[in-house]
Amino acid sequence: MKRLVMLSAATVLAAMMTTTPTSDATAKAVSAAPRAAHHGTLILVGGALSDGNAEIYQRIVQASGGARARIGVITAASVPPSQDPLAGQAGAANSVANGRFYVDILKRYGAGSVRWIPVDLDHPGAADSREVAAEAASMTGFVFGGGDQYRLVTTLLHGAAHTDTRLMATIRARYAQGALVAGTSAGAQIQSGPDMVTGGASYEALRDGSRAGYFRDDSVLADLPAGGFGFFTDGLIDTHFSAYGRLGRAVRLAADTGHRRVFGLDPDTALEVVPTGGGGHTLRVLGRHGVSVLDLRGAKVGSRAGHWSIGGVRWSYLTDGAVYDPARWTVRMPSGAVPLAAADHAAVSPVEDVFDTEASDQGRFGLTGAAVDLAEAARSVTVVGHSAQSAPVYAVVLRKAGGFAAYRVGTGVAFVGLTVEMYALPGSASAAR
Repeated sequence: MKRLVMLSAATVLAAMMTTTPTSDATAKAVSAAPRAAHHGTLILVGGALSDGNAEIYQRIVQASGGARARIGVITAASVPPSQDPLAGQAGAANSVANGRFYVDILKRYGAGSVRWIPVDLDHPGAADSREVAAEAASMTGFVFGGGDQYRLVTTLLHGAAHTDTRLMATIRARYAQGALVAGTSAGAQIQSGPDMVTGGASYEALRDGSRAGYFRDDSVLADLPAGGFGFFTDGLIDTHFSAYGRLGRAVRLAADTGHRRVFGLDPDTALEVVPTGGGGHTLRVLGRHGVSVLDLRGAKVGSRAGHWSIGGVRWSYLTDGAVYDPARWTVRMPSGAVPLAAADHAAVSPVEDVFDTEASDQGRFGLTGAAVDLAEAARSVTVVGHSAQSAPVYAVVLRKAGGFAAYRVGTGVAFVGLTVEMYALPGSASAAR
């Protein structure tokens, strides 16, 4: 059942074999709380946007007006200088230093004017400043940097009431009038509607379920029921998706909160919301890796080995140039994409540490790599992955079933309709494996 409570601001800062289909009564409509019209362009980046990603940076600048652009940079998701021990030195990564970085790089990619908007935790009242809001009213684009999306909640919205500050109301109005809104990592996550994720890791999410609020323990799957800014209304959003092995947490949060769709954004990759007229829009993938679309319309939640389980999730992985129609739940591959000719080999199975818990960096892409391996393997229809944790071991089963298709897109692979099942294995890790 959908949770209807939200922790107070003070509480937040101090700190769920027989299967049954997810019922229509508890399934949340994808566009449950559209708070902004799709008149402007929305660009959501999965994080780790490289300086050399001209495709995404140039699109941000172009959508803001190019040489005539007036872009406002908001880095309130970063720690303020008062909390950065390197403030004022090389290597500083606070709101001011990060603001300077975005100003410089957007100008380098051709933006006519770029200004840092001085809002952060060191200036708690700045977002309600009439002067700041007046300057934002003349801007043609807004870029939100990364960090922690909850800092954006506390600086740009009014506490538990979740109402707009003057600055946020201005940004919302400018977006409705055609301005760009873009964000990377936390700056993309904050564009979510209800049930914005605020933390969590896949294994703990599958084992323990989700909780409403914000917690200092990053392993706890948590969400804000009131959501973020509400510019993106087609489903849940998750970022750093393949790099951090977040499929488990995304599916669990969607199932717990009644959402039927999740968009998982990979690093250095963007999802652009493109208005199509008449109030409609499509979603286009830009960048280096891919965007995962998780379809839970046919998902079945149950219990195995005394733990939560789910099956019937459909996973599509869309790469550069692919277009997704959220109203029809359909994909159009880019020109040049060709059906994948699978090779005469078997996919590697089982895949250990499938959520990349023990990976030394975020470059392994273990679960997405296993899915691509399966797509390319003519001798395999199933791949199994195991969690690194063993109390219990969680299994992830990927299966090529009806409706599955894969494509070669440049040097990469995209696929649609891969079936996902996740459940706990009985017994110890050694016995289960």
